[in-house]
This record gives sequence, C-alpha cells and structure tokens, in this order.
Amino acid sequence: MLWVALLLKPNPNDSPPTDALCGLATWCLQFGPHVAIVESAVVMEVEQSARLFGGKRKLLERVRDESPDLGVDALSWAPTSLAALALARARIRSGFGKPLETLLDALPLASISAVQAHAPTLERMGCLTLGQVRAIPRGGISRRFDADLLYAMDRAYGVRPEAHAWVAPTDSFQGRLELMARVEYAPAILFGARRLLLQLCGWLAARRAGVTAFTLKWCHDVLRSKTAGDGGELTVRTAEATRNLEHLVRLLAEHLAKVQLLAPVGDLELIADEVHPLQEKSMALLPDPKASGESLALVLERIAARLGPECVLRPVLQEDHRLEWQTHWQPAAAPQPRKMVLPHGMPQPSFVLPEPLRLAVKVNRPLYQGPLMLLSGPHRVEGGWWDRVTDASGTTTRIVIRDYWVALSGHAGVLWIFQTRLADDDTAWWLHGIFA
Repeated sequence: MLWVALLLKPNPNDSPPTDALCGLATWCLQFGPHVAIVESAVVMEVEQSARLFGGKRKLLERVRDESPDLGVDALSWAPTSLAALALARARIRSGFGKPLETLLDALPLASISAVQAHAPTLERMGCLTLGQVRAIPRGGISRRFDADLLYAMDRAYGVRPEAHAWVAPTDSFQGRLELMARVEYAPAILFGARRLLLQLCGWLAARRAGVTAFTLKWCHDVLRSKTAGDGGELTVRTAEATRNLEHLVRLLAEHLAKVQLLAPVGDLELIADEVHPLQEKSMALLPDPKASGESLALVLERIAARLGPECVLRPVLQEDHRLEWQTHWQPAAAPQPRKMVLPHGMPQPSFVLPEPLRLAVKVNRPLYQGPLMLLSGPHRVEGGWWDRVTDASGTTTRIVIRDYWVALSGHAGVLWIFQTRLADDDTAWWLHGIFA
C-alpha cells in the first residue's frame, strides 16, 4: 500500500480551518477515491491509481510540486496512513527507504496523537520515542492507558487494518478562502483565487469534467463604508469546457485587471456555474481502430509512415520444425505471406526463451527450481541442413538434433525442455519454453 499524508501550515489557532482541509481533500480526489481527513490532515491511498499517472514516482512528484500552492507545509508517504502522518509531522519525506519499524521507533511521542495524549505519563516512565513505548509489555499498556493508544500504534505499524470515512466528491463546487491579509487592489486577489482554482481543477478531474463558467465572489472587510456594500463578484466564461489551471488563471487575471475594489477584501468564494463532461484525448501512440473507424492494417500503415517502415514490425509464422525459427518479424507494411501449416504432434509452449537455458542435472534427472517430472515425450526434431546464415564469422548451418519433452516443475509450472542428441555431453538438458 502507498499512503500519502499532507499537513497544512500551522496557524495561531493550532488547527487548520475546515475550509482549507476540505479544499485540500477535494483536490486530492483527482488521484484516487480513497481520501480521508485524519487528525487535522489529509491522507490518501494511491497504490491502485499510481499507474494512471505514470507510476508512483511521477505521482508523488506531482503531489509534491502542486500541493504547496494549497498551503501544504509537509507531506510524506508510507505503507500505512498513520505512519505517513507521523513521518510528515517529523518532516521525514519517505517511509520506504528503511524498514517501517526502524523509522517509526525513532520518532517522538508527538508523532501520533493518541500517544501524545499520554505524553506526560510516558515521559515519567522514561519513554521519549515510539520505539520505547512499543517496548512496554502490551498488558501493562492496556491496563494503564486507554485502548486508543494500542489501537493507534498497531495501525501505524501495520499490525491492524485501517478504516477511514472517505471523502466523496460533491455534486457542485463551492470553495471558500480567508485571505491572510486584507487586499485593496483586485489583481492582488489572484494569489488567493489561484488556490481556489487549483481545488476546482482537482474536483473537475475527479468528476472527469470541465468548466465553461465560474464565478469569483469577494467579501469586503467589516470596517467598510456603507456605500461599499457587502462585496462583489465576477463571472468568467470559456469557449469550451476545460480544467487547465494556467488557462483559467490567465483568464481570471485579465478580468481582475479591469475591476476596481470599493473596499478591502478579506474572504473569497469560487463557484463552478457550468460544468460539462470532458472528453479525454488519448495520448497513446496507437489509436483505437474501432474508435477511429480504420482497420488495423490502415492504422499500422499510417504509424509506419510516421515512424519509418523499419520501426513497426509484425510477427509472421513460417513453416519450420525448429521452434525458435517458426516466427520471424517483418515490416508491417510488407505483404503478408500465405498461411503456413505448422507442424503438430506435441503441445507447443506459449513463451520461448531467446536462448535455451542449460539445466542442472542430478542422477541423469534435469533440475529447474527442483527436480522435473517428464510428462510426455520424446518429440524428436531434426533439420536445418538447408538453413545457412552468413555473419562476421562466416557461413554456418543452423542444424538441430534434439529430443523435446514436456516437463512439470513444482514451482515453475509446465516447461518445454530438450536433450541434444549426438552431443559430446549426452546428459545435457536445456529449457527452451514455458507453457502459459
């Protein structure tokens, strides 16, 4: 499992505002449905969705680069959510470089809230780290402290399963933000509005949608003149549905440049007015023949023209008793040969090794991850006197004289092995293929 924990910057109240936590959780929904708010932080499980973002490394890099714009002060990842949260509080980025127990044991008591609640008592007992708490007999802990301490420790170390109340994407988007200082000029609103737009784009990505109109509202400071009113608003429209953050920011900046504030602004609100499903554009090199209406042959022909005829190959079967030369590759645009009738008589393996692998032998019995049981055979293959190839060393003839067997391995499954006939070492066995 891969859990990511995100901590917001501390504030004088020692607890993040609800709007900021909910906005951060909404933004995280674009990376997967398993997002939860835990102990004034946001955690998300991204193990199953990492492949959609190019792998775990690219996903984590994106979260690391974009999350500071939402007020994230620290983040970390680990196999459990509480472990990731504890590491984030200790400013340790990753929980995968060392064993999880080693990392958590060195953390202070404040890393886990349930342990921090009993910190004065634990410190009098000589416990300053989570490892020292874990070293106390469990019976003593359960009698002296409440059940939450052991439960939280077990969840952090992966001993017990975790359960969370998942955050679900709302049917509509309405984000709020209290500015750090009062703003007197409209263009300066863009700094806070960008955070709300980032939340909006995350919400749109979770819903696979785009926006064509959104409204930014602002509230004037309470110490305003009576003629200024409560605030103002601005509606921005786009030509087509989009969730491109930079495009939306640029549009909003152009509109704010024409706005004159009647009083200092302290709060912002962003509302998505018109939301539409967004048709995703495929970034794959190979288009879907069914979606494009083209046959596979036409698609391959077009790709070969783009990349070069030698860069797009297709497998072609040819009539040959030797397994490794029953298939060869030719340019996809080349004419296909007539249908070949391949030799039968014995099962053919699903996968063939590029080069046969010599097997160990014990008492004339081949070994591969243990002794092999011969199921059927031999299937004798002889031929190749007509097949001559020329390379740097000269012209050689690819002659094979082999006895093939179907063998069973207790660990590797059904294998295709052979023994070379008329060889210097008659006991030599080779692995050539694997049955799916």
